[in-house]
Amino acid sequence: MSQLQNISLPGPTITPVSKPFWDSIKEGILSLQQCDECREWIFYPRNHCPHCFHDSLTWKQASGNGKLKTWSVIHRAGHPAWQEYTPYIVGVVQLAEGPSLLTHLPIKEANLVYNMEVTLDIHSVGPHPLPFFKKKEEEHQ
Repeated sequence: MSQLQNISLPGPTITPVSKPFWDSIKEGILSLQQCDECREWIFYPRNHCPHCFHDSLTWKQASGNGKLKTWSVIHRAGHPAWQEYTPYIVGVVQLAEGPSLLTHLPIKEANLVYNMEVTLDIHSVGPHPLPFFKKKEEEHQ
């Protein structure tokens, strides 16, 4: 999907609350909020914890690892700029820290497996770096 650098579409909506997330993606890092009270990890970025409603959240570097929970092959894109790249795959990744994230998966459909271990794989879509996930390679011992 390296050809995505030439795609022209609206970028992510960056708010004061989500800016640290997008800044870390630009640096090649996945950052998530963690509640200072109940210690739960949080995604999507917000002003208070959805678990205990505490408003003290800290941005921390996440592992960038997770497991594929579900996926869909897109044949008819929701935005016209994506149509020439169909079919492509989007999926829900449950991050090692707990939250789930909807993401693109630059993985061949035949290689997708439920609970497959995946890792962060940042791709530029137009001028915007976005968090995609790829199959995690087995570590050599």
